[in-house]
Amino acid sequence: MKKQALDNKVEALEALRSAPHETAAAQLRKALKDRNNWLVSKAAALAAALILQELIPDLLAAFDRFMLDPVKSDPQCWAKNAIAKALKDLGHHDPEVYLRGFAHVQLEPVWGGSADSAATLRGTCALALVECKLDDLTMLTHFAGGLADPEKTVRVDTATAIAQLACPEGALLLRLKALLGDAEPDVIGQCFFSLLSLDTRDPVQFVGRFLNSKDQDIRLEAACALALSRDPQSIEKLRGFWKQRLSPELRRAVLVSLGSSTLAEAADFLLDIVADDPTEHAEQALTALAASRFSANMRDRIASVVETKQDPGLRQLFDQRFHLPSELGP
Repeated sequence: MKKQALDNKVEALEALRSAPHETAAAQLRKALKDRNNWLVSKAAALAAALILQELIPDLLAAFDRFMLDPVKSDPQCWAKNAIAKALKDLGHHDPEVYLRGFAHVQLEPVWGGSADSAATLRGTCALALVECKLDDLTMLTHFAGGLADPEKTVRVDTATAIAQLACPEGALLLRLKALLGDAEPDVIGQCFFSLLSLDTRDPVQFVGRFLNSKDQDIRLEAACALALSRDPQSIEKLRGFWKQRLSPELRRAVLVSLGSSTLAEAADFLLDIVADDPTEHAEQALTALAASRFSANMRDRIASVVETKQDPGLRQLFDQRFHLPSELGP
């Protein structure tokens, strides 16, 4: 299909956003039968955006079609990616299509060999399976394979899906993965996040063990996961960790994560750092507090600490971050 013709078809699809329901459904049903995988991906996304649940059978049929000779019919998995996401967004809970997508590997030729283009599809299907009518053991059996997937994004999405499944037994898979390790630290980081939201058997102590890892990246992942945990015990664990000799990068990461925490204890910890730590750390903690959801409620307390510290640079930063004229004296 020539580019101009394709562009015209995509433009016609976008116009359906303001079309009557019946007209949009009819035109999208036709578009989903197109041979062009890019056009079908646009049609699938629009079907989900317009909440056209009557198009679920058409989406399923299109998925089946692009699974035939997939490298030729759907290079880069554009159509299958969009269809799987659309089905998930439209509330399709039959696991068959997602199980097929989760198992799909699509090796496409690249310079020097081949590359798998189906990682996004597998990750999308892992997250979609959480809402499907499968028993927990079957689900976790599939997710065990996902944690060992060759592609990092799939491993991360699988760890996320295990947390969303909210099955306590899933914590065993996450713990094992964390203990075995991964070439990509952020995979282990997602395991930590998932464990802290799922595990009921003292996950703070388990994740806290990794604060002593010899791998700087793993220490960072564990610290950030604890900083964003909903368990106040995690903040106490970080208070002890903060007293150790840490790299500047690690300290900055902890402070930023504490600023994103939903716990008041995290904001209190940041305020203590402003009060007690050297200027560099105090300024970073003050910046994190300014981004915190507790900044407005704690403004007076923060102002009092800054005034007591008598640090002109910190005072100026407070004025800037809280968008206030100087009110702490000359």
